[in-house]
Amino acid sequence: MSDRYMEKIRMSKLKVAVIGAGAAGMIAAYKAAEFADVTIYEKNEKPGKKIYITGKGRCNVTNASDMETILNHVTTNKKFMYSAFYTFTNEDMMSLLNEYGLELKVERGNRVFPVSDKSQDVIWTLRRMLRDRKVQVEYNAEIKDLMIDNGFVKGVILQSGRKEFYDKVIMATGGVSYPVTGSDGKGIHILEKAGHTVREMRPSLVPMNVGEEFVKELQGLSLKNISVSFYEEGRKKPIYEEFGEMMFTHFGVTGPVILSASSVIGGKIKNGNIRLVIDLKPALSEEQLDERILRDFKENMNKDFRNSLDKLLPKSMIHVIIEKSQIDPFKKVHEISREERVRLLNTIKGLAMTITSLRGFQEAIITSGGIHVKEINPATMESKIVKNLYIAGEMIDVDALTGGYNLQIAWSTGYLAGMAATESV
Repeated sequence: MSDRYMEKIRMSKLKVAVIGAGAAGMIAAYKAAEFADVTIYEKNEKPGKKIYITGKGRCNVTNASDMETILNHVTTNKKFMYSAFYTFTNEDMMSLLNEYGLELKVERGNRVFPVSDKSQDVIWTLRRMLRDRKVQVEYNAEIKDLMIDNGFVKGVILQSGRKEFYDKVIMATGGVSYPVTGSDGKGIHILEKAGHTVREMRPSLVPMNVGEEFVKELQGLSLKNISVSFYEEGRKKPIYEEFGEMMFTHFGVTGPVILSASSVIGGKIKNGNIRLVIDLKPALSEEQLDERILRDFKENMNKDFRNSLDKLLPKSMIHVIIEKSQIDPFKKVHEISREERVRLLNTIKGLAMTITSLRGFQEAIITSGGIHVKEINPATMESKIVKNLYIAGEMIDVDALTGGYNLQIAWSTGYLAGMAATESV
């Protein structure tokens, strides 16, 4: 074929811009590049900065549960995710990464990680996928605005003032959590300027501040196999419960069960109205725990009470539990009354504290809130406000619990956006 003919084919090919080289942006670009010329504009000097730090640097790629389970772990606007999740499933994502040479493993809670335990390997795999589809990536290229004419997107304007024209534009700039990775919310403001409604944005999957001073004494203590319950003031039924692991910090609490709870209670916290209750021995009923305490007491009958709990509780927690149970620490074990023993039992199975607030966006894994789902077509991810404009990933007001579910939201919405943007080809 002549060079002139090949140039004509190239010029007639659909041109798609993807804004953001995060999880949603890269998978959107990969899919769109199957039928279109695709250029990614990334404000950072390299792709996948947020992917790099997910899962403590190991990258919890997705969750291996069935899609119904994954849907049930979406805490905000889960119905919006039906089309995206079933168009591009967790198994589809795992197969695609395997196809490009990335070996995966499944751990506790069906969390999926690269066998290497290195998030960098996930990023390199995504880069190979983009190279395979000949996707162009412009780094240090921040978008200033969209070019919109009569309700249709026509291209992008870069911070330098340069204008680039495109047939379709996919926005995938992320939320406002971990702003050091580039997720500073500017992309969301561009969409707001274009006419979209932005739902209140809050940090999610984030540690919590606690009002009580005793947490400082427990700083660094990790607890396994505990259960947590969160109660709203004036209500007997918990608004969230979970079993698992957590940790105390100088400001409050963190860890898997706490991060997951933050996505549920975040919008409910007002003036210390949320109470956290920790059951330190959820595997034991009250009767079984009482028997265990009596057994320990029998072994330590002539000791001071403060020296009798070493087998039952972590050493750093004993002082706090004794103080909360209001038992004289120097009282001999054989002198402790049944009433005091019941107070000890209730403290162990109901260590309570007040949640004053969530930590900020700098520590949040994801953003809750974002572009209103009613303004996005869930079957295509196309904006209902601006034609030929697609929105994917954390920009959308959809979020889930911790465990790989939020990355799957990014993969699924990104893939669907890339597919829909080139469906006419």
